[in-house]
Amino acid sequence: MIIRVLGEGQFELDEAGLDALNQLDDAVVAAVDSGDEAGYGTALRELLVAVRSQGHPVADDFLGPSDALLPSEDVTLGELRDLLGEEGLIPG
Repeated sequence: MIIRVLGEGQFELDEAGLDALNQLDDAVVAAVDSGDEAGYGTALRELLVAVRSQGHPVADDFLGPSDALLPSEDVTLGELRDLLGEEGLIPG
């Protein structure tokens, strides 16, 4: 799975870690749904840290698509709400 983090680049992650990422994604969705200003930032940071630590940077010249798009940490609650799909930020 390839995940793009806006402003940073793409990371390739093993499908085996997808369940853990989805749990972190669920925490982001729950915080956004409840309007939790502090909670969404914490949950998003944890998700981004997991992607960075579990993933391997994709070469800059890679032109393939990303499977998921994550915002940078400075996204507002409203902007993040607009980005969320039915499955959250991470599909699966």
